Amino acid sequence: MKKSKTMIICFLLPDLIFFVFVFLYPICRTILMSFFKISGVTDAISKWTFVGMGNFTKLFETSLFMTSLWNIFRIWLIGGFIVMALALLFAVILTSGIRFKSFYRAAIYMPNVVSAVALATMWLQYVYNSRFGLFKTIFTALHLKGLAAIQWTDNAHKFWALLIAYCFGMVGYHMLIFASGIERISEEYFEAATLDGANKVKQFWYVTLPLIKGVFKTNITMWSVTSVGFFLWSQLFSTVTADTQTITPMVYMYTQVFGAGNSVTEHNAGMGAAVGVILSICVVIIFAVTNKLLKDDDLEF
Repeated sequence: MKKSKTMIICFLLPDLIFFVFVFLYPICRTILMSFFKISGVTDAISKWTFVGMGNFTKLFETSLFMTSLWNIFRIWLIGGFIVMALALLFAVILTSGIRFKSFYRAAIYMPNVVSAVALATMWLQYVYNSRFGLFKTIFTALHLKGLAAIQWTDNAHKFWALLIAYCFGMVGYHMLIFASGIERISEEYFEAATLDGANKVKQFWYVTLPLIKGVFKTNITMWSVTSVGFFLWSQLFSTVTADTQTITPMVYMYTQVFGAGNSVTEHNAGMGAAVGVILSICVVIIFAVTNKLLKDDDLEF
């Protein structure tokens, strides 16, 4: 018994040390930093200036930060609805027994394999281009002059151009999660529903959806985590760091911590830590609400 305990400790100790120094310590340090004014992220604690809730108060009084929160909220809500709807649709189609399922699955997932930089460049140069872009070519061929004349990368349309491109790249990832959940459902349920006279729509509504509530929770949580970390796409679609159409909290955090070579925001690592704390709280709230609304403890399959 003693040998077993010793072996357990030997196996768990490296993981525990790794968890403390790689995860727990940075989290605790970030929370602590959010209550101080810090000129440099590597400054010693002796150089920190305690400001209490001052960083959080200043953030919510700063219009640029509030704009970044509004942008990320729209990305999370509108983009989430689009991505989840398309991902679920494709997952249902691909698990319905169609031919060449593996090919379609790989094709839809392909944007996730391509670098975000390359994907954004493709959209900017070959889809949104105002002279020979894909959208302009298609709309011109359909004689939709109003849509063909849209300048997708100007300030009036830049946010929606960014959102469309980002959603395009995320559908495949969430589709695979939905598909894995649907494939776990026993065929007996669908056979029983067919014998009871339920068509495909009713089978989807009364069989598939209730049995993938757990998958919905996973997808919403994963979407929330990736949304709050929205950074690279914002930078690629913007020529300036503080573009109000594309700025997100992560971009704002970057300018606070590293300065980003401009004077748009004050160089304060403590305020950048406060941004991280706010985003973490948002994810936790979303996770808690999702768990509350989507309960599947009473379902078995």
